[in-house]
Amino acid sequence: MPTFSRGNIKMAIASVRNTKWRSMLTMLGVIIGIVSVVMVVGIGEGVKQEVAVQINQFGDDLITVRPGNVYKDGKIATNTDVLFGLNSISGLTEKDLAAIRKADHVRLAAPLSVVPGSIKAEGKTFDNNLVLATNSDLPGALNRSVPYGEFFASKDEGGNFAVIGKHVATAMFDDNVPLGRSFEFRGQTFIVRGVFDEFKSTPLSPVSNFNSAIFIPYQVAERLTGNSTQMYSILTKPDKPANTDKAMTAVNRELLAAHGGQKDFSVLDQKQSLDSSSNVLDLITTMIAAVAAISLFVGGVGIMNIMLATVTERMHEIGVRKAIGATNRQILNQFIMEATVLSLFGGVVGIILSLLGVYGLRVYTDLKPIVSWQAIVLATATSLAIGILFGALPAIKAARKDPIEALRHE
Repeated sequence: MPTFSRGNIKMAIASVRNTKWRSMLTMLGVIIGIVSVVMVVGIGEGVKQEVAVQINQFGDDLITVRPGNVYKDGKIATNTDVLFGLNSISGLTEKDLAAIRKADHVRLAAPLSVVPGSIKAEGKTFDNNLVLATNSDLPGALNRSVPYGEFFASKDEGGNFAVIGKHVATAMFDDNVPLGRSFEFRGQTFIVRGVFDEFKSTPLSPVSNFNSAIFIPYQVAERLTGNSTQMYSILTKPDKPANTDKAMTAVNRELLAAHGGQKDFSVLDQKQSLDSSSNVLDLITTMIAAVAAISLFVGGVGIMNIMLATVTERMHEIGVRKAIGATNRQILNQFIMEATVLSLFGGVVGIILSLLGVYGLRVYTDLKPIVSWQAIVLATATSLAIGILFGALPAIKAARKDPIEALRHE
């Protein structure tokens, strides 16, 4: 293990100062790698926190029933949706909804189904809105009221009424409260009966962004699609929060009976829904951070190449130092220290730029990344390790030089 004296440190800093531009280019790979890793991890942590806020706004007693079993070996497996399971392959049915409603301690159950199709409003066609079929229990399930107008009641679930998200109101009608306005969907005219207040949402979960959703009665959706609508989720709540676990047990029991004992569904509380979402975000963050970390390796190769060139350029200096008594170990330490200083400076610059980048994202975008001190410490330690690792080969080459041959080198 090399030992670094104060003299070696001073010589290393002086060498970096004497070749500022070359040193900066050498550090560029390390800088890019650290900025990428810190910012990617920060964005991932920020999105996880936003998803937690997004899920928790619906209340701690929300129970989510999804198609398919999200458990694997007793643990929640990765799921591609960050909220209610929209991307599931198969759907739930009205039979499942009836079974859930029959379960003990269940107060309400609201289905969610996607209904494809374009929307026409005031002479314009809109293809990007999410049309969801549900029932009158949805406001209670989402722990939300409808501040403008009202949600359709159970007696109105056969009518062509709609409740829209805040963003839909401004995008389609250029009006914050377009009550009584109409739009066409799948050949039918729907009347806007209510407008939800803005939901807290994460920009990386567009499929679950209820601000851009249009809610229509499930019975109407069945009529429009020829009874082919599948529920991608059923949201339910217990009669009181203290009975959440009892309600989940009862829902599991009723659904197992309805499915002939086949566990092809999942009943999740809020914590489990969040864990499922976090698994996806952790996987994505890890994959992108691993790709970004390659830049650190490239930066290390750059340091090694520059140090090899530096050894050749300073061959005469190495010969003089050896001639006046410098040992191989001292030469080794000198050049390893120079490589370490390069990587350390690159690490410091990378951390500063990553903090500025995180600040810029928070101020100028919808993303709210969180600075991860663990990522910063890991990036700093990695940059130091890169300096020592990739500086070792050039340093060994310099230390093994014959002093007479080095003095003859021009």
